[in-house]
Amino acid sequence: MKKILVPVDFSDQAQYACKVAATIAKKTNSEIILLHMLDIPSTSIDPASGGNLQGGAQSIYYLKGIHKEFEKLKAFPFFDGLTIIETVRFHKAFEGVIEESKKNDVDLIVMGSQGATGLKEMLVGSNTEKVVRYSHIPVLVIKQDIENFEFNEMIFASDFGPESKANFQKVLDFTAVFNVKLHLLFINTIHNFESTKVSKDRLENYVSSFDIKGFTINIYNDSTIEEGILNFGKQIDADVIGIYTHGRSGLSQLFNESISKELANHALRPVITFKI
Repeated sequence: MKKILVPVDFSDQAQYACKVAATIAKKTNSEIILLHMLDIPSTSIDPASGGNLQGGAQSIYYLKGIHKEFEKLKAFPFFDGLTIIETVRFHKAFEGVIEESKKNDVDLIVMGSQGATGLKEMLVGSNTEKVVRYSHIPVLVIKQDIENFEFNEMIFASDFGPESKANFQKVLDFTAVFNVKLHLLFINTIHNFESTKVSKDRLENYVSSFDIKGFTINIYNDSTIEEGILNFGKQIDADVIGIYTHGRSGLSQLFNESISKELANHALRPVITFKI
């Protein structure tokens, strides 16, 4: 891991994301790119320059204000000793995040989110869910201030169907960076009920062709998939909840768009997503 992208709107939630990103960067010797999507009148934008600001007093005024905010943010002690790059772009929030992650060959996006009921909409709520859905790289969503972020115990919830198997190695490669213990989780509900033996056999077959050590297989019964993931997370005190995403519908098969939004917008535990 070399680069971590953190979209910032200078809110408390963005600060929480920065703190977690800094912890990860120190463990992986990565640099952090702080990205602010600048919402200013379109007359100040030069389309020929890729959506950057034109010259002039108004542009200078905007940039000075943002630079002051960046300086305040970078002064937090959790950034000490890290390489920090600040970037300002004019773009729709989620589209700009995706574009910057590709342009800079980023390995991980860390985002703060207030959820759908938050007052700010720049990088919270539905925009967070859009980044989660369309990002080609893992996205870690942070909901609250975490004093000492650990990446040791991770739930990975899936339907463990054939569509996702081809991408499971990407999950293993990522978690290997942190030496994470994986708790593979299938949620059994009354609407998609199957016997424990059938579920366990499918999970064991799913992982049989991978070199994976130190993992557990878990079949958990609950009223909904969302509740099952969140309740199991509480039960084992997981550091992170991991799920697949799909560009068409948010999440594949049993994990649909509504579940993606539930986890990204309402789970207090960090949620990390991997695209199928």
